[in-house]
Amino acid sequence: MFFSKVADRLLEKRVAAYQSEMIKRHVEEVRRIYTTMRGWRHDYKNHIQTLLALVGDDEKTREYLWSLNKDLTEVDAVLKTGNIALDAILNSKLTLIKSKDIPIEAKASVSDDLKISDVDLCAIIGNLLDNAIEAVQTLPKEEQFIRIYIGMLKSQLYISVINSSLGSPKRRGEKYISTKGEGRGLGLIRIDGIVKNAGGIVNRKTEQGVFATEILV
Repeated sequence: MFFSKVADRLLEKRVAAYQSEMIKRHVEEVRRIYTTMRGWRHDYKNHIQTLLALVGDDEKTREYLWSLNKDLTEVDAVLKTGNIALDAILNSKLTLIKSKDIPIEAKASVSDDLKISDVDLCAIIGNLLDNAIEAVQTLPKEEQFIRIYIGMLKSQLYISVINSSLGSPKRRGEKYISTKGEGRGLGLIRIDGIVKNAGGIVNRKTEQGVFATEILV
């Protein structure tokens, strides 16, 4: 048992170091790109309005410009949570989920003064949604769904991800373990480590065909 605990801790540290290094390299770049794109979308809308005024009664051109404006509006209609890093990772995963035709419900709104770092927040959300996507893809299309809620509970961050699943996940003691095979499924370890270090709580529940994770940190 002692050696098992030591091995678990070493694995947790290895996963944490790997993901932290990877995410740190991307968070600032993603933040910069996302901020630039938001400004670009605003300017782009103004350009289209100007072009619409310039083309006059050219019906085909006006129709084309209106279609571009509609497409841009749809792209811009993404979740805006109040945190740029969360916006970036969450909307990236939502786009992926929609591309796989998985029914998704998502609501998110957070404080701009979160106690958790952007790197840790992105690691939690990324791992949660990657696990949810993989789980629902084992099911028939009509049974697939993912529901996401992220908000503030007083001064704490509350995260809930619920997804359809095939059967009940395996457990080792109090912990759920991955069925993906040796060396994979390290996301659960990473999530638990981040939340524990931040003094938070992870609560996982499973019922027939549904798996839910709640995090308070």
